[in-house]
Amino acid sequence: MKNLNLYVYAFFASLAGLLSGFDMGVISGAILYIEKSFNLTPYLSGVLVGCASFGAIIGAILNGLIIDKTGRKNTLLISAVIFISGSLFCFFSRNIFELILSRTFLGCAVGIVSFAAPLYLSEISDKNKRGRIVSLYQLAITFGILFSYFINYIFSSNIMNWRIMLSFGAIPAFIMLIGMIFNYDTPRWYILKNNLNKAKEILTKLTEDKEIENRIEEIKSTLENKNEKLSLSKKLLKPFIIGIGIMFIQIATGINAIIYYAPVIFKQTGFNSNHDVLFITIFIGLINFLMTFTAIALVDKIGRKPLLYIGLFGMSISSVLISISFVVCSLKYLAILGCALYIISFSMSLGPVALLLISEVFPLKYRGVAMSLAIVANFLFNFAVTTIFPILLNHIGGFYTFMIFSVICILSIIFVKTIIPETKGKSLEEIEKEFNF
Repeated sequence: MKNLNLYVYAFFASLAGLLSGFDMGVISGAILYIEKSFNLTPYLSGVLVGCASFGAIIGAILNGLIIDKTGRKNTLLISAVIFISGSLFCFFSRNIFELILSRTFLGCAVGIVSFAAPLYLSEISDKNKRGRIVSLYQLAITFGILFSYFINYIFSSNIMNWRIMLSFGAIPAFIMLIGMIFNYDTPRWYILKNNLNKAKEILTKLTEDKEIENRIEEIKSTLENKNEKLSLSKKLLKPFIIGIGIMFIQIATGINAIIYYAPVIFKQTGFNSNHDVLFITIFIGLINFLMTFTAIALVDKIGRKPLLYIGLFGMSISSVLISISFVVCSLKYLAILGCALYIISFSMSLGPVALLLISEVFPLKYRGVAMSLAIVANFLFNFAVTTIFPILLNHIGGFYTFMIFSVICILSIIFVKTIIPETKGKSLEEIEKEFNF
């Protein structure tokens, strides 16, 4: 029964990932029709694709200010309302500038949930299930991307159907809103607010641990003697290097170039029909979704670092394959193979593991603010890659662009080897003690 409670809580919180993934994926197909509907210049197309990342930066900053005050649950409720209203704003946008504002507003919700949801999932889980539970968020992201690709394909017959594509996210957002209303907040947040009775109640509902009082005392101990300033604390330097570093690696290795621009990549490597291109993206999205189950199965068994090694090596090889497809026109299907291998490698490694790590390495007292800064960095990198990628394609070509991604993957393996700790099988409090907080 307690496992059932845990997974019910996790399900509704994970819907935030579905919404985030939907927002990422839906624009890749909708942009093909929005460009024609509003006669967009390349500049405005780039702004429309990138504005959600800009909004996400704002959302992540706001999140750091509210999540420790209002709670993890209420923060997710706020994001659900933004997702619903932003989706409706997209549908009723009368011009490109209203649409950009609507997408920016939606981006705020993405920025909020990108660490509110993993943080919520991390703090309701015990050490033996935490990897699997937090990985549900990444699974939901991949399902959201797949869902968006299906919606794009289904409504690809009419140029004006981009409104339906962009607004479809309101449905899962409403389900998340209703579900989170009945969820409790996390026991660690209640302890942070000195509500020990509520924390005990939630721990009793969610964990098989019979020594609830000892668990509460262990969590309380991590909040004591924490008077040092966050910005200058040497003890927080390594967690920030890990957090910012893994966020850079997750984005700079090229994932959003493929998620946002997959149709563009396929069209530049020899495919012509929008309808065919959107069908191919469904195939890519399905692989992304299915391979995340591999990460969920392995992350608490073989650990975080082995998955990162495997994934980064596979991403490096696949980036080389995509590079070749740009210069050998007769090998256009190599682009599909390369993208598929890339997605397989990413979805079983960096996708879930990066978010899991930043939910683990920061101390409880500073976790909200610290994770917010890491997510802000993530979306800054996201905005940069999303904006620069089409420029690189135009100026140096796809071959050199994806070769750059391949080199970054190799360098990232060195970072993981030397900097990233293995957190498998350790409670959040044990991790704090290892960092000597």
